[in-house]
Amino acid sequence: MYQLKINNLSEQEFLSHFWQKKPLLIKQGFSDFQDPLDANELAGLAMEESIESRIVTNHNNEWDTYQGPFEDFEKLTDENATLLVQAVDHWHPEAAQLLEPFRFIPNWRIDDLMISYSTPSGGVGPHLDQYDVFIIQGEGKRHWRVGLPDPTLKQFAQNKKLLQVEAFEAVIDCILEPGDILYIPPGCPHEGYALENALNYSVGFRAPNQQDLLSSFADHIIDTETGQERYTDHNLMLRKSKGELNSTEVNKIKTLMQRLLENDTLFKQWLGTTLSQPKHEMDLAPTEDPFTTEQITNALNNSTIVLERLGGTRAIYQLFEDELLLSVNGENYSLLLSDLNAVKLLTDHGEFESSELSLIKPSLVFLQTFTTLVNEGIWFNTDQG
Repeated sequence: MYQLKINNLSEQEFLSHFWQKKPLLIKQGFSDFQDPLDANELAGLAMEESIESRIVTNHNNEWDTYQGPFEDFEKLTDENATLLVQAVDHWHPEAAQLLEPFRFIPNWRIDDLMISYSTPSGGVGPHLDQYDVFIIQGEGKRHWRVGLPDPTLKQFAQNKKLLQVEAFEAVIDCILEPGDILYIPPGCPHEGYALENALNYSVGFRAPNQQDLLSSFADHIIDTETGQERYTDHNLMLRKSKGELNSTEVNKIKTLMQRLLENDTLFKQWLGTTLSQPKHEMDLAPTEDPFTTEQITNALNNSTIVLERLGGTRAIYQLFEDELLLSVNGENYSLLLSDLNAVKLLTDHGEFESSELSLIKPSLVFLQTFTTLVNEGIWFNTDQG
């Protein structure tokens, strides 16, 4: 639906010269761009309890933030206001298509699609993000300034929910028109203000830090009741100081902890779970009358249907020596290595025809797993979805 053109660069040239290195203005990255929704539809999503939204206003240099869901939009004033809605790809199939052209970045790195609607002079102020983002201009025009990372820049809170950064020198100063795209790496200060009523689409990426990862790994150890090995010191010797924790003991404790990280099976199981876990709620609709594996198999072999992946679904896989681990939305499924091509259909494509899967002749284990995913509403027949 959307064809991405990164100026005169190939995808690999972009990754080599710009990804996580420096910002880039992509003029007409999407030619003849058509908005997948309008401001009224976005406002409708912001009224839903399960969808994260907020309104940011800047009147007389006083910044305010209001959290959704919203019953009305009196705070979305005719000027100096912005409505932001997170994870729209989880709820709006047409908007979710905007993520597809960016899947030359690995699936696990792609986070979600945030959409904002701003009235003239609306924005969220100058700020930093700690993750990569592509900002697509839809309806209207927006003035953007982007700088390079500068560790001396000070951040400050305009209010408890709005962190901004002090004035910075811009290396990109431009007006985005429909179909234009800005790529902004982590740590680059940026600010954008609408020149007229404007829609913007932000494709964000995950970048977990050490604290996030270690905390999640510790939770996984607790949940799986692993990590029960205790500290031992069979060769303990008398020492002059009873209060000393010596370097040998420090290293033994460190080794005890490292053994958990070096447990390849435990580590990969955790990694599949945590990296495939959606951060936001999804529009799941489990089947009322669950299918059997036999019914799914017959449907794949005897009819031509299009199977679509639910928006927001995170599907990744890892290869072991003797098995394949498929991870979908925080759940792990152990499959045969011979099912690799079938798994790639699920993880590499937003939709596929049933004939493509039946030609691969997947194993019974795969078909049982796929039946579970269909019954949960994660994959569905587009004619019935």
